[in-house]
Amino acid sequence: MRVKVTPTREIRILGLDGRSVENIFWCALSYRADRLFWADGYLFCIENNEDAMSYEMDEGVFPISQVCYAKFPRYIKYHEVEKGIQIPIVNVSDMQLYREMVQAIKDKEAGNAESPQP
Repeated sequence: MRVKVTPTREIRILGLDGRSVENIFWCALSYRADRLFWADGYLFCIENNEDAMSYEMDEGVFPISQVCYAKFPRYIKYHEVEKGIQIPIVNVSDMQLYREMVQAIKDKEAGNAESPQP
């Protein structure tokens, strides 16, 4: 048996929007997201379509439809959106893909976001 690790060469985020924490939680709940992500002081929600995985396998590029984010300084394991309705938050600070997404968020906030090439 052979194991071959083939990392994604590129991530393309088609929409990257800052939102309020309350809006991210409510949106995630209403779209039936099963979890949110946290890394380096940011909470974020990722929306993707089913074709992204096959595109990544074929092209080595991982397209992400939408990333919404908010500053969220302290990590917590879950948040109660409404009484009795909780959404888990996964700490992904130690994963490269998510660290790179947080860096893209920080670059955008600093006005250094990369412009798409025609």
